[in-house]
Amino acid sequence: MQRKAYVPGLALLVALASGCSSGSGPAGSSADAKGGTTKAAPAPPGKYRTLPEPCHAVSKSVLKDMLPGAASLADADAAKEYAGVADLTYDTDRRVGCRWKDETPEGVRRLSVDFERVVSYDPAVSDDDQTKELYGKKETAAHLPAPASSAPAVPVSPSPSATPSPAGSPATGTRAASGAPAPGTSPSGGPSGAPAGATPGAPNPSGSADTGLQPRRLSGLGDAAFLDDVASPAGTGGATGAGQRTVTVVFRTSNVIVTIEYAAQAMAAAAVPDSKELQGQAQALAGRLVEQFSE
Repeated sequence: MQRKAYVPGLALLVALASGCSSGSGPAGSSADAKGGTTKAAPAPPGKYRTLPEPCHAVSKSVLKDMLPGAASLADADAAKEYAGVADLTYDTDRRVGCRWKDETPEGVRRLSVDFERVVSYDPAVSDDDQTKELYGKKETAAHLPAPASSAPAVPVSPSPSATPSPAGSPATGTRAASGAPAPGTSPSGGPSGAPAGATPGAPNPSGSADTGLQPRRLSGLGDAAFLDDVASPAGTGGATGAGQRTVTVVFRTSNVIVTIEYAAQAMAAAAVPDSKELQGQAQALAGRLVEQFSE
């Protein structure tokens, strides 16, 4: 009889113990609830952790093309010009840059490259996403005109009273230094009712009516890229009697944004430097810099 009384008591103790450990809430035990909680994984870091040395990023052969005046200098002076001047920076893993200046009797050319590695301090936002946002702001600030293909191809005949634009007017498709479209053009880069970039009676310093020279987005250059082209006609913005053109190429690759600025100032009062030449050289340099990031 004593044995039979002991077994039910033991069963009761086991049952009570099981009840205490089974949980105190309707959703199960606090231990189970705590164990089931998962934290969101932080966003992945960007591909690049360092940046190139900016003054060595541009090869001497490229500098010879973009800074033609250095060829006439003494070897020591040419070497100094090709060496460039590094921008002041406090964190070379986050932002670096270099500048070159070339002076000749015909004019002045300036080249600069800037590398910025973007880091997101929000664990929910990746470095790449943060880079996309920053790049997008730069593109918006450039006020790129609508693509020429989006404008209706309506032929326009010059008015009999129309007079040619003065020498040194911005090239077709470029913007004035104020950031507004070139005089006589609509916000989309062309005159009202005409294809973008077509300004009746206006000379084209590039020697071509190619509207492909207008500021625009670029394809095949990093993850995203755009080109801006700003002209300052003679007597406005630059030195007296000089016209200036500045071509800027900006591209991003993963978590790095690269900015190239290539400017030419003509000492002669008659002309603004050629748009096609400057754009071609700036884009060629951008292509070489993209290759360095893919190595």
